[in-house]
Amino acid sequence: MPDEVLVLDEPEPCPYRPGEMARMPLRLPIRYLTAEETDTHFARGDRRHGRLLYRPACPACAMCEAIRLDVGTFVPNRTQRRTKSRGDRLLRTEVGRPQVDAERLALYEKHKLGRDLVVGEGKALDEKGYFGFLVDRCVDSVELRYYLDDTLVGVAVTDRGGDSLSAVYCFFDPDYPRLSIGTYSILKQIELGRSWGCRYLYLGLYISDNEHMSYKSRFLPHERLVGGDWRLFDRAKAAPAAPESSEPSSVPR
Repeated sequence: MPDEVLVLDEPEPCPYRPGEMARMPLRLPIRYLTAEETDTHFARGDRRHGRLLYRPACPACAMCEAIRLDVGTFVPNRTQRRTKSRGDRLLRTEVGRPQVDAERLALYEKHKLGRDLVVGEGKALDEKGYFGFLVDRCVDSVELRYYLDDTLVGVAVTDRGGDSLSAVYCFFDPDYPRLSIGTYSILKQIELGRSWGCRYLYLGLYISDNEHMSYKSRFLPHERLVGGDWRLFDRAKAAPAAPESSEPSSVPR
């Protein structure tokens, strides 16, 4: 019996590079994955959407590269240290299981509208859609919640394997740009990974010519999956990223 079922494998407009076509086969594991199996999928470059797994398989393009941080060797730059210090002073972080409610739905939509992430008619995500995206899952997963006083201003969903974490998605209130909640969330997930004894934090896909995806190269040193092999990029070899002043629109995909 196969370990997973192919659900969809059709060319579609690329969500990252306008005018290009993409192929991202969606696969459904037949059961909940163990921690070791989850680590293996992360290392292959798999991403998760609900209970489905996917990774780019475009025949004519290799711009999407999975990217990960070794949480033990990562060194924050000065801007990242400031962001972490400011966030630790002003924000309260809670860790729990992913869930859906009216507060999260409202914040998700505010983030999407405020960060110009609306595509097409921009239909709002309802409770069922949110559940299918960020709550339903085939692996162990946690939710990080960021509060300013008693107001929820950010949510991050992160998958957990045996020795690695994989950031699924983060959304936040765009009314607080000085908090750099997207960047802060990655730094908190690095901190969480260290406290849990993990080696890697996977940040999703890096795409050099997409400003919403290229910011990930600011986190150094990092490794990228290039031609099937993980390659180390330090400060000398990393490709240019979006300017430090630009906050990632969403973290990550």
